[in-house]
Amino acid sequence: MRRLRRWYAWWVRHAARLRDILYVGFSLLTVVAQAASGGSGWGVKDWYVLGAGVIASGVLFWRRRFPATVTAITILAMLTTSIFVPMGLALLTLAIRRRDVVLALLSLAAYAAYVVNTVATGDQLWVAVFTGPFLVGTWIAIGAYVGARRDLMVSLRDRAERAEAERELRGEQARLGERARIAQEMHDVLAHKVSLIALHAGGLEVNPAVGPEKVEDSARLIRETARQAMEDLREVLGVLRSDLSVDGADLAPVPQASDLERLVEASRSAGVSVTGEFLLPDDVPTSVGRTVYRVVQESLTNVHKHARGASTEVVVHGSRGDGVTVRVKNVRPVAAGSLLPGSGAGLVGLRERVQLVGGRMSTGPTRDGGWQVEAWLPWPDGRDYVESGVDEGEQ
Repeated sequence: MRRLRRWYAWWVRHAARLRDILYVGFSLLTVVAQAASGGSGWGVKDWYVLGAGVIASGVLFWRRRFPATVTAITILAMLTTSIFVPMGLALLTLAIRRRDVVLALLSLAAYAAYVVNTVATGDQLWVAVFTGPFLVGTWIAIGAYVGARRDLMVSLRDRAERAEAERELRGEQARLGERARIAQEMHDVLAHKVSLIALHAGGLEVNPAVGPEKVEDSARLIRETARQAMEDLREVLGVLRSDLSVDGADLAPVPQASDLERLVEASRSAGVSVTGEFLLPDDVPTSVGRTVYRVVQESLTNVHKHARGASTEVVVHGSRGDGVTVRVKNVRPVAAGSLLPGSGAGLVGLRERVQLVGGRMSTGPTRDGGWQVEAWLPWPDGRDYVESGVDEGEQ
């Protein structure tokens, strides 16, 4: 079996040249037979036919590289010596290689050479005129069919390769998009919890004289927050290792607008002066409630990092048809230091989240030196919301 495969590989590498040799050999046989059919002895005409035929047959070796030139040489040989086979093989190759004006002109030239040579040898004109298209056209038709078939196979192969490349590209883009979503989830969830841990630890460091009860409460909050952060991290890493994340699947329980009170309370228990005003009905869509939660979460995370001593106000209100407005505003912080370094990707990812659901967001300093994050999220009527393709099960 190995020897057979080796032989097949050798044939594939040398098949083209072997076909060239076979073409030349077949043409030489016909030329020799035609030259030897003149009579008992070899005259000048026979030697001329043989010489012209050898030249016309020899150039067939380069028929694939210079098809038009080889065809022109064989046409001249046909015109002077009545040697038809080299011209037919050259026309066959030319029709395989190209089907354009060059083929049409050389085909007419071959037909004219056949008619002129036939009449010169004593045959009647009408015989040459009517038989020429069949003799010349047969070689051209076979070559055109083979060439069109090859072009079709090449086109189908190219289309299959392009489809395969596009499929791999779409798969890679889907993987990159999924990893970006996981990274955003890690930032949203872990950054907030780590900032809470830093706030609790910072409070104990600034005021080491607090009583045992306060130390115990802070230690308990740090332990619970760290445990939650580790669980979230373990869940995300599990998705990355298994690579079995499903499009649209959530890495953690989907936060709702009803969880905003708990979110604000966690910051308040860490020592941040936060007030919350939440005027939302209970039927907030899942996608809108999740985005509202992420806006407030990221805003409070930035307060924990950069303005931990500043009073902060969280206001969320909205209704069906009017949309939901989220505003997180803090006054100018007394201390300029930052508990944790910032990656700069939080607000960028948050803006993408808001734009993804068709909302808008603005951030910037306030007149009194504080900072404000404000976002508006659409909340259309229920029928239009489902028809738009963004129902509560998505996101």
